[in-house]
Amino acid sequence: MIQAQSLTKRYGSKVAVDAIDFTIQPGTVTGLLGPNGAGKTTTMRMIVGLDRPDSGTVLVNGQRYQDLRAPLREVGVLLDAKAIHTGRSARNHLLAMAATHNIPTSRVDDVIELTGLTSVARKRVGGFSLGMGQRLGIAAALLGDPGILILDEPVNGLDPEGVLWVRKLMRHLAGEGRTVLLSSHLMSEMALTADHIIMLGRGRVIADAPVSEIIGQAGGATVRVRSPQATRLATLLAQAGVTVVNLEQDVLQISGITAAEIGDQAAAAGVALHELTSLTASLEDAYMSLTKNEVEYRTGGTGDDEFGDDDSDTTGAAADAAANDDPRETELQEAAR
Repeated sequence: MIQAQSLTKRYGSKVAVDAIDFTIQPGTVTGLLGPNGAGKTTTMRMIVGLDRPDSGTVLVNGQRYQDLRAPLREVGVLLDAKAIHTGRSARNHLLAMAATHNIPTSRVDDVIELTGLTSVARKRVGGFSLGMGQRLGIAAALLGDPGILILDEPVNGLDPEGVLWVRKLMRHLAGEGRTVLLSSHLMSEMALTADHIIMLGRGRVIADAPVSEIIGQAGGATVRVRSPQATRLATLLAQAGVTVVNLEQDVLQISGITAAEIGDQAAAAGVALHELTSLTASLEDAYMSLTKNEVEYRTGGTGDDEFGDDDSDTTGAAADAAANDDPRETELQEAAR
């Protein structure tokens, strides 16, 4: 279990994490979501003692991370897959970590096989692709067979097979009763992987609930109907609590009534239906709704309200770097200026 109480972190005048409270339960996959700059990575860093809170506490199994006697055996962490000595082989990197906790060589070989790195285990990490680096980072997190896993963007750079593998692995580990905390900007993948969501915005918790409950906040189900008699159908369905929106010719979006009820009424009135589709909100819909006023770094427009600027230059790259959760990463932006 991971518990935070009034957890706060500042960098100068910037409040990165603002007195947040949460409890991450064992046996579940908890997703940590939020826009760039929301405080996700800073929160994870404070959990594992890489950043010291200005106030408040965060405990892992009732203790501060730095007080754990064998942290690799209790908490597996992936925060930066690139934080590896590039001259070492994957196997030697894991062997060096294992030696600090008396973890047997057989366990190193087990996690190499589990993460699909057997064929490259003796190659230098400096030649690894982003996806291979992610697999090695996950192998390191699993090395001590910990009861808690904390993974920041674990599917970044993975191919579809790798993404599916991570999803199944996280679900399996949670099913064993472990505590799994992971962040991602892939809403569709998070919806398939997580049981519970903690959503941050500008360093504050703006949602802390099961995935289904958060999706429900995005609005109720609607029904898309296509009919050559759409106007007549709209009149037929006009009643208290039912909203009908004309999307285009012969197409209606209806809320406040189920698809089955629409079908029954249309059949009774002899109205032909060419499409009857139930639509539900997605985690992405809920995320966009909840964070619309919490985005700190907004993309500039091009005159078209629907799209941001696709052009990129050195200043833009620097701004992207500054948009990371850790406010100390502003040097690149200053250098670009």
